[in-house]
Amino acid sequence: MKTIDEKEVILMRGSGVSSGIVIGKVFLMDRRRAEAAEYRRLDEESIDSEVERFKKAVEQSRDQLLNIRKKLSGEEKGKEHLGIIDAYLLMLKDQMLINDTIKLVRKERVNAEWALKSVLKDIRVFFDKMDDRYFKERSSDIEHIVDRIIVNLSGEKDAVIADIKEPSVVVAHDLSPTDTAQMVKGNVLAFLTDIGGKTSHTAIMARSLEIPAVVGIENITRRVRSGDTVIVDGMTGAVIINPSESVINVYEKRRKRYEKYNKTLHHYRNLPAETIDGRRINLFGNMELAEEMPSLASHGAEGIGLYRSEFLYMNRSDLPTEEEHYAAYRHVAKKMSPRLVTIRTLDIGGDKFLSHVETADEINPALGLRAIRFCLKRPDIFKTQLRGILRASAHGNLQVMFPMISGLEELLQAKAILEEVKEELRKEKKAFNEEIKVGAMIEIPSAALIADILAEEADFFSIGTNDLLQYSLAIDRVNEHVAYLYEPFHPAVLRIIKSVVDAAGRRGIEVSVCGEMAGEPTHALVFIGMGITKLSMNAFSLLKVKRLVRSVSYEAAKEITEKSLKFTTARDVENYVNSRLAEFYQDEFLS
Repeated sequence: MKTIDEKEVILMRGSGVSSGIVIGKVFLMDRRRAEAAEYRRLDEESIDSEVERFKKAVEQSRDQLLNIRKKLSGEEKGKEHLGIIDAYLLMLKDQMLINDTIKLVRKERVNAEWALKSVLKDIRVFFDKMDDRYFKERSSDIEHIVDRIIVNLSGEKDAVIADIKEPSVVVAHDLSPTDTAQMVKGNVLAFLTDIGGKTSHTAIMARSLEIPAVVGIENITRRVRSGDTVIVDGMTGAVIINPSESVINVYEKRRKRYEKYNKTLHHYRNLPAETIDGRRINLFGNMELAEEMPSLASHGAEGIGLYRSEFLYMNRSDLPTEEEHYAAYRHVAKKMSPRLVTIRTLDIGGDKFLSHVETADEINPALGLRAIRFCLKRPDIFKTQLRGILRASAHGNLQVMFPMISGLEELLQAKAILEEVKEELRKEKKAFNEEIKVGAMIEIPSAALIADILAEEADFFSIGTNDLLQYSLAIDRVNEHVAYLYEPFHPAVLRIIKSVVDAAGRRGIEVSVCGEMAGEPTHALVFIGMGITKLSMNAFSLLKVKRLVRSVSYEAAKEITEKSLKFTTARDVENYVNSRLAEFYQDEFLS
């Protein structure tokens, strides 16, 4: 299919990670120098100078990042991205990356580019073994650093966001968070990448900046040229290269509809999430990085229902110190105060840890030494984090929750260690909240079945639906062969969640949901009907769910949930809930 000027019309699809519709011209930034690094054999006399050349490139990379950091620290919007820059600076000290490259140059007598590329390959293998998609995507951060070093080794001038002279759609193999941190909304209309996923730093920052983005579009850098016209649909992940006038007209109308829809949603930002018969539902945000707080605030989050702490452990050659934990949590606590922040303790282990922590190889890491199991085995690591959390609790409204609790003994052990840390801080006369609440995440069927027992020891429950579904249905949702069996409305899943809510209610403790189901209006409707009053989700789901809350009565939601629990298949539940949802809630954009 071709337009009048004989340019081929190309439809491509990727993963839409930041909503919006854009029609604009391409600015191509193709950076795959690491892949193109050529092999050179060195003579003995050249080895020392090659090592020095590499060290100079690393230092140059560090200086560039420090300059970016300095620039961003002087801008209000830029301050929220400083954590990413600091993480990159730490990577430039990483033993596996820097020292192993130098060792390879000396041992194999090869050029620095080739040695660095070889080390990167080993790091990729390490990350590829991980089951968790989130942690797999952390390897892209290493690749950004490697790419920067190789650019400096080559002496070439790199294509940068600052080169953009007019509003453009940026297309790249991948974009580093340092790129996105320097984006100016208006100059960068949207961006598209060959690789990446919804949980990459780049995707997170795109959502924070509210710039439409589609990632994971294989070989788009090979299919476009600078100046080409593209349509970007950040909701569906569709990208149309060289569209015809008629297609442009269709998407221009769609763009205007979306903008109108978005304005309608933002009307709900400062309104309470309250059902039409007066039941209050608390809507919280899920976050990993401090950079996400502005986006959560702009979408009306009442606090942080899930603060993932794993970022502190990634892409580094050592463990985070107590002071690093304290500084990170204190920043969020103070920024959000007096709103509640719920910190999930370390939820990695087994396949998810980096080389600085020695762990045994496991055949099935998802069922192995991870989360609270790892923390109880390594109380030194656990106590360091708990000290940071407790000290930060003096600066805001913090609570802590333990992931992957499977039985009472784990919860009691974790609480005992927390008490040990409290006693240490008392002796050191360091301030903390003596009444900090302690919660258990319900992600494993065994925990759900003894929720009445756990409720005697926990101050609150948080249901992690992502893992609960996988463990309950024996489904790996990223496995394309069985992904069709990942059914949030499976009767067993609904019954499990309802039993947890009932057990918590009898004990008088609060239940929240922090998995992906919480951010979908159809699922949220059923949760409200179960009696759940706290939902935690990504920023862009908050206003959709708030609109649902304000459109339905609690009595109607209860009736829908009660009927849903009687169906025998997920499809029947889904069809019924969708039909009832349409009575009082309609998505004006997607309908």
